[in-house]
Amino acid sequence: MLKTYLFLIGAIFCEVAGTMLLPVSQNFTKLIPTSFLAIFYLTAFYLLTFVVNKLPIAIVYATWSGLGIFTVGILGYIFFKQTLAWQAILGLFLIVIGVVLVNSFTIKLN
Repeated sequence: MLKTYLFLIGAIFCEVAGTMLLPVSQNFTKLIPTSFLAIFYLTAFYLLTFVVNKLPIAIVYATWSGLGIFTVGILGYIFFKQTLAWQAILGLFLIVIGVVLVNSFTIKLN
């Protein structure tokens, strides 16, 4: 089960890295950032294929998207100086709490 969650964390990392490269790619006109963006996204989906065999797809997608949203929000603030209202920050932390709750009650399939 630990290996499954490590693959999920890897998929989240790759998805976040790809998303952070979207503005850097300047509408896919910059070759190097666009190439890395594609590699990161493809790697994220590849890693997810291993995770969905062990965990319910609803749990996987909720975790992947929820933690991805949280991380992109925080990194957007740090790297792109994007501001977040306190309500948005609260919402991001509620997403994390939801992800923790969902994973706390996940039933192992195999």
